[in-house]
Amino acid sequence: MLRAKLSVVPALALLASLSILVGGCSTSAPADKTANWTPDRLYSEAKDELGSGAYDKAVPLYEKLEGRAAGTPLAQQAELEKAYAQYKAGEQAQALATLDRFIRLHPASPALDYAIYMKGIVNFNDNLGLFSSITRQDLSERDQKAAKDSFESFKEVVSRFPSSRYAADSRARMVYIVNSLARYEVHVARYYYTRGAYVAALNRAQATVTEYRDVPAAEEALHIMAQSYDALGLTQLRDDTQRVIAKNYPNSDYLSPSGFKKSDPWWKLW
Repeated sequence: MLRAKLSVVPALALLASLSILVGGCSTSAPADKTANWTPDRLYSEAKDELGSGAYDKAVPLYEKLEGRAAGTPLAQQAELEKAYAQYKAGEQAQALATLDRFIRLHPASPALDYAIYMKGIVNFNDNLGLFSSITRQDLSERDQKAAKDSFESFKEVVSRFPSSRYAADSRARMVYIVNSLARYEVHVARYYYTRGAYVAALNRAQATVTEYRDVPAAEEALHIMAQSYDALGLTQLRDDTQRVIAKNYPNSDYLSPSGFKKSDPWWKLW
C-alpha cells in the first residue's frame, strides 16, 4: 500500500509539468497593434509620441515605418526623426549611428545638411558638461573628442552648405567650441601650475596660445606662461611674456604687481 501511494506522487508531478508546458505553448505573443496601420498613420502616431516626449515609444514606431515605407522620402524622414528621438532620450551613441547610416545611404538627400548638423548637436550637448562644470576640481585631462567631432560637423555644414538654414547656428557653435576648448586648456595649465608642475603648465599654456588664436583665454594662458617662467627662474622669458601681454592686452589686470600673482582664471565668476 505504501509503495502504491509513493508511485502516485511522481505521476502527479508529471501531470503538473505537462499542464504548465501545454499552457505555456498555448500562450500566444501579443498582437502587433500596428500591423494594419498605413505608413501615414504610423508616422502620425510616431510624431505624436515624439511631440509628447515619449521618445521610447516614438523610436520603435519610426523603425517600423522605415521598414514599411522603405525607399520613400517618408522612410528617410522617419530615420531622421528617429535620430532626434534617440538624442532626446539621451541615447547619443544610437543617435549618432542612425545619423551616420543616413549620411552614408542618402548622400544626395536634401536633408543632408540637417543630418550633419544634428551630428554636431548630439556631440555638442554630449560634451556640454565638460565646459559648464569646470571649477577648482582636481583634473588634468578629459576626453575632448566629442567637442572636436562636433566642431568638424558644424564646419562641414558651413563649408558644404553655406546657404543652409543651419549654417549661421553652426558658425556660432564653432566659435563657442573653440573658446571652450581654449578655456579648458588654460584650466589644465593652471591645474599643473598650482601643483608645482611648472614645465607641464608652461607647455599647456604655450599650446593654447599657439593653437587658439584670438580667444579670450589667450590672456590667461600668457599669464600662466609668465608665472611658470618666473617659478623656473627664467626671468628674461618671463619679462618677454609680460611685454607680449602689455602689447596685446594693455589694460590687463595681470600687468599690475598684484595681478601677476592672481590665481583665479578670467572666466571664474565666484
